Amino acid sequence: MANGKQATAKRMKMAERAQQQMEIHFPNMPGVFVWRRKTNDGYTTIPRTLPIAMQAIDMQSKGQPAGHTLFCLWARSPDHPLITIENPGTFASEAGFIGERAVDTWRRRMKRLRDLWFIQTKPGASGEFHYVLLLNPNAAMEWMRGQGLMQDLLYARFIERAADVGAYGEIEAVREYWKAQQTAQLAAQQAALLAAQQVTPAVAAPATTTTVISA
Repeated sequence: MANGKQATAKRMKMAERAQQQMEIHFPNMPGVFVWRRKTNDGYTTIPRTLPIAMQAIDMQSKGQPAGHTLFCLWARSPDHPLITIENPGTFASEAGFIGERAVDTWRRRMKRLRDLWFIQTKPGASGEFHYVLLLNPNAAMEWMRGQGLMQDLLYARFIERAADVGAYGEIEAVREYWKAQQTAQLAAQQAALLAAQQVTPAVAAPATTTTVISA
């Protein structure tokens, strides 16, 4: 599987080929109609695995799909994982919710995203979701897999895409982190058990009472 440097080189070659094809097929396209990440304003960095993550979210929130809600959060991020939401109504509207209960509907989707480990939240002036931390969707997908919340076919597509963009190492890092956590927890439990055994005082034998019977 490709590592980070190999994936970067691959993307550069893909961009070069794309530019060549554009010059052939769309040679006269005015520049004002073309989006260039490095020159156009109003962009953010979005994980390439996000579309698959959105599918996984929607499959686990049937009737109340929350994938698009996560995309709107990423689109609003300041190229940083922490978002401050001062007006929930704006986020609800961009996520496609309208009417009197739009914000309530949006909040339910946000709770689902938090349950699935795609975001973490802290309350503030605007309510429960004033501060939102965007978590790595690759880590969240691996967590969902571990909880039995993802089908084999979708997980296989995710792994393939992660390897293609050079993100498979992130998945391995998550696995190693959880393995280290389990090892530490087991060591702590064994240490606590040993300490309890050492401090438990020995139970003294009951004193023998001698009864004298007078003749």
